[in-house]
Parts: sequence; structure tokens; C-alpha cells
Amino acid sequence: MPLVLIGKIGRPHGVRGELVMEGVSLTAEELLAVREFTWRSPRGLERPVTVSAARAAHDRLLVSFEGARDREQAATLTLGQLYAEASRLPDPGPHVAYTFQLVGLKVETEEGRSLGTVAEVVTTGGQPMYVVRGERELLVPAVPGILKQVDLDAGRVVVALPPGLEEL
Repeated sequence: MPLVLIGKIGRPHGVRGELVMEGVSLTAEELLAVREFTWRSPRGLERPVTVSAARAAHDRLLVSFEGARDREQAATLTLGQLYAEASRLPDPGPHVAYTFQLVGLKVETEEGRSLGTVAEVVTTGGQPMYVVRGERELLVPAVPGILKQVDLDAGRVVVALPPGLEEL
């Protein structure tokens, strides 16, 4: 079963074993529902981990794992990445897709001109941006008016680029 990146584990928070999660594609409730994950170190070592608690804290998530009851134990997971089996993830809902589902999709204009593929999705200030790599790299805002269609089954994204975007 393929594993998908859920987020990156940052520094410990407090003394009770909580860790800051960065770039998380799930809510606290969804993390708790999935519960079983694979932790991967920066060197590629892997081990199974189980989420015991998760909560929102301002613009990030704080997560606790079974067996990490204090700051020192939690620190062993710092800088790791959290993965889950794609089949265990909740349905994101109608007209919504996970980031991992978007990466690799072909991007074209409404006229059918190919711009490349979605290499990654980044959030800048609150709106997601698709990093599209083709003949050149483009940052395409994923907002109504520009993002016209995402067709996961066809493997494509249709956009209406504003004037001048390709010249940036």
C-alpha cells in the first residue's frame, strides 16, 4: 500500500510530549481517526507510531504519540516525517483534494495549452499556490477565477492565467 506524506514533525512543545506538526494535510480529528502512521527519519529510518492526542494551536497542530510522554521522548521524533496509507485517509469531501492527489497532475490553460505538471503545493499567506514545472516554473494561485477545474480521474488541472503571470 503506498504511503503519502501527512506532515513534518517539528520541535517539542512544552514538557508533556507534544510535538509541533508542520504542513499537515489533516485536521486534529482526522489524525486521531487514522491513528496509525509511519514515522520516517531524515536518514530514511522508519518505524510505526500511534497518535494518542492531537489539537489545534493557533495556525498549527500539536500532536502526542504513544510512548512519548515527556519532552525528551518526544524529541526523538523531531525532524521526522509522518506518513499514512492512502486508503486509511478520510474522504476529503466533494470538490476537495489532498495535496498528494494534486502533485503530478498535468496543468493546462482553458485553450488546452500545456504548462507542465504540479510539482508541489505551497501555502503563502493563506492561499495555496501550485508550483507548476514545464518549460519553465510557474506559481499558479489555486483560487477561484484562476483555478477552473481539477479532474483527478483525467489527471489534469485547467487554469485561466491572469495577464502577465507567465512573465514573472
